[in-house]
Amino acid sequence: MGLNLTQKIIRDRLVSGEMKPGEELALRIDQTLTQDVTGTMAFLQFEALGVPRVRTKLSVSYVDHNMLQTGYEGADDHRYLQTAAAKYGAYFSRPGNGICHQVHLERFGVPGQTLIGSDSHTPTCGALGMLGMGAGGLDVAAAMAGHPFYVAMPTVTLVRLTGELGPWVSAKDVILEVLRRLSVKGGVGRVMEYDGPGTASLSVPERATITNMGTELGATSSLFPADSRTQQFLRAQSRGDVWAELTADADAEYSDVLEIDLGALEPLVAQPYSPDNVVPAAELAGTGLTQVCIGSCTNSSYRDMMTVAAILEGKTVHPEVSLTISPGSRQVLQMLADSGALAKLIAAGARLLEASCGPCIGMGQAPPSGGATLRSFNRNFQGRCGTKDAPTYLAGAEVCGASAVAGEIVDPRTLGEPIAVAEPEAFIIDDAMVVPPSEDPDSVEVVRGPNIAAVPMRGPLADHIRGTVLLVAGDNVTTDDIMPAGAKILPLRSNIPAISQYVFSRLDSAFAERARREGGGFIVGGANYGQGSSREHAALAPMALGVQAVFARSFARIHHANLVNFGILPLQLPERAPVGQGDELEMSGLRAALEAGGPLSVRNVTTGKTFEVTTEVTPRQSQILLAGGLLNLLREGRP
Repeated sequence: MGLNLTQKIIRDRLVSGEMKPGEELALRIDQTLTQDVTGTMAFLQFEALGVPRVRTKLSVSYVDHNMLQTGYEGADDHRYLQTAAAKYGAYFSRPGNGICHQVHLERFGVPGQTLIGSDSHTPTCGALGMLGMGAGGLDVAAAMAGHPFYVAMPTVTLVRLTGELGPWVSAKDVILEVLRRLSVKGGVGRVMEYDGPGTASLSVPERATITNMGTELGATSSLFPADSRTQQFLRAQSRGDVWAELTADADAEYSDVLEIDLGALEPLVAQPYSPDNVVPAAELAGTGLTQVCIGSCTNSSYRDMMTVAAILEGKTVHPEVSLTISPGSRQVLQMLADSGALAKLIAAGARLLEASCGPCIGMGQAPPSGGATLRSFNRNFQGRCGTKDAPTYLAGAEVCGASAVAGEIVDPRTLGEPIAVAEPEAFIIDDAMVVPPSEDPDSVEVVRGPNIAAVPMRGPLADHIRGTVLLVAGDNVTTDDIMPAGAKILPLRSNIPAISQYVFSRLDSAFAERARREGGGFIVGGANYGQGSSREHAALAPMALGVQAVFARSFARIHHANLVNFGILPLQLPERAPVGQGDELEMSGLRAALEAGGPLSVRNVTTGKTFEVTTEVTPRQSQILLAGGLLNLLREGRP
């Protein structure tokens, strides 16, 4: 039987393990990427491993998230990252060069290679036929140090595309349709592999929108074949030499197949407050807006920007709407300027922001109280925009551009003749904002500002633990809920003691104070606990507050790995566990139970009831938990 794309790439990078769904694999990693709010901790962890030089084929450190620099903290982090990259062998993409996923797609991604990044949207490069996966910063640091990356062998879903997109329908509508059908939990443990006759009609930037937002399915990754469209894109980027055809075998097997007729799709919008709450744009037509934001790593390509410029040409943004534009990269911005499209955007009243993540992570551009915001981004979790009561909608660039002019959500098909943007035969190539590593690393001094604190660690797992249930939460708790971002909190990412005071601040402002008063304890969640970003701070900061275990019905992949990496027990609850906030719990015989891989007995001291939980960890992860975290294990010389 033939192999699908995922199996081919994994087979060629397999260090250990069997390619059986659910089995833990060790994979050789070709490339890594980090960004400034997760990368500072990743490089601190890399330093703690004592490895003198990065051991991947390529590692890139990007600055793209914390660009406001409202204080010295962000600037100090950027200086640390630049000097650390120079010393340890990574390339450094300077502030202003663009969003990590857009730039990596343009300048570094290679078909058939593996990539992990300390950002959950790393699968964007799956548009090139590259197996990209999001991971916690410590896993990325370990890969930079030459260790394999461990991940469960995914099942593979074939998303079979037929037909071609109709007028005013975009790639964003493809992934919104997949989310509508499968939900934010529908991709857990899976790679979404796109193929079929409709695939050839999609350009690499369009494919990148789909693979980027596949993360919102909970998917391990998303992949397109490396075909003639891929070759065309890489040639236009002056990187045609890295192209190699990579397609699934004709008789490849998949766990299941999702059929999508591109021609049957219509413009779609995700309603507040989940990316899978999807309806046709026509159903929301007339919904008033106060803000439209276009950009992010999902929809900031040359094609997206040119489409919006054409929609806005000769028009003015509605007087009650603030329109922001965030180009995905310096390359995109240069090409907008050279083509005259930038002038059209400015003339229409658009507010031009940096080539950075910006509003997508709440770094500025918070909408007014209760004001609806429409965004071409990938997440619309409540409060992520910076205003808790602002209804947040997601849509493609076409819907966003048309709606910015109208002052309300618009189905762009009402605009008449569709806009066609031709793929450039050649992109502007200028890598002056990418700094290569030093050829004399011994001469480089790594500069640390006063906000950069040491990596927190905890000791080996105790055999008996007892503590208070600090919080009981529901389903789909996000990493934004656990460890918020935004202009106030993001600058503290390299200072865990400082940032830990904001853990769960959106759900319960008293959480951190209670955790300190109780000397730590436990968290209880529902299904899909920890969905969203890869930010390991959602495990690191609770660990710093003394959290010993998280009880939940199920966990998102990356967050589960992060909990293990920092010595927090991820314990799977039965459907109805007798647990309430404030209850006192205790567990004994932990070390033997973890070694044996059996269930754990939990006694609710407050109620006198006992219940069982399962660990759902691999033997390797058990050893990490017993050691008190991955960093402890690696520093002991164990894998």
